[in-house]
Amino acid sequence: MTEQVAGVPGIDVPRLSSWLAETLPGEDRITGIELLAGGRSNLTYLLRLGDRRVVLRRPPLGHVLPTAHDMRREHTVLSALAGSDVPVPTPLALCADEDVIGAPFYLMDHVEGRVLRTPEDAVDVTPAEARALSERLAEVLAAIHRVDVDRAGLSEFGRPQGYMARQLKRWGRQWDASHASEPGGRTDEAYGRLVKRLGERLPADGLSGLVHGDFRLDNALVRLRPEPAIAAVVDWEMSTLGDPLSDLGLTLVYWADAGELDRTPTSVGSTVTSAPGFLTRAEFAGRYAELTGCDLSDLDFYVAFGCFKLAVILEGIHARFLQKATVGEGFEQIGASVPVFLDRAHQVLDDGVI
Repeated sequence: MTEQVAGVPGIDVPRLSSWLAETLPGEDRITGIELLAGGRSNLTYLLRLGDRRVVLRRPPLGHVLPTAHDMRREHTVLSALAGSDVPVPTPLALCADEDVIGAPFYLMDHVEGRVLRTPEDAVDVTPAEARALSERLAEVLAAIHRVDVDRAGLSEFGRPQGYMARQLKRWGRQWDASHASEPGGRTDEAYGRLVKRLGERLPADGLSGLVHGDFRLDNALVRLRPEPAIAAVVDWEMSTLGDPLSDLGLTLVYWADAGELDRTPTSVGSTVTSAPGFLTRAEFAGRYAELTGCDLSDLDFYVAFGCFKLAVILEGIHARFLQKATVGEGFEQIGASVPVFLDRAHQVLDDGVI
């Protein structure tokens, strides 16, 4: 049954209702649609199906980079992790038929929780709760990296051998595909020099396991009561099998220490971690090392690589913004963040300080 529901970009309500009637019998009555997040990665919508709420994920509109935004990949890993030590939403259905809403998508159960991204999001979070959330996040990251991929049915989910070398090539191709600057523009020299430095520091194959690919506090839903907890980890679009320290490095790129934003403000990242009580980057890394026993002597490389990867991702988002193919707000400053992260990568490699 299709009601008069105001549409949002990226959703064909009548066709979605027909698909729901076949896939989830009794759940075709769409009574509301709300865009929860859009444009920076995949688009996320809250669907109200009468009294029930579910979440729909689909790729962004326009300029989709090769190999990115794979709905089947997200659905696969969520299905594998359901009921494990890693908290994730329960997947409900996958649709590979682009004729339904114009792109592949999947549905998952809605999880109650808060997204903490900025200090304003955490005005009611006490320092003790902030510290506990930091520790819970480190514990969840360690749990992801401890997943037995064979038992979870994920042994073919990626190729751990040569992972970092392939990542350097892959993100280089993504940069070439979406680089909006003219040749010789403001980011070219810093980018090219960084690729060379990272190539010279590539670590030998070592630890391997499931990696999230974009792990950070605001890619988790959190609860404060009855005690601080990570309710669910979301946004698994870049998950694969590879080097776990690549996850830690990127997490630390997003992590802002107290007072840092006054010196180097950016328009991306979980700036909430600059609020009182959150662990520092060094403390978070130390907690992860305690939980996993990992050697972090090359952590500066992984943080610099995280800066490189994030710069490439932001360049792709900037390209979609220039094409007017983004949905949501806050994209006009994305392009300005690219050189900030390239410079930060060089500084980390120069100083060896994360």
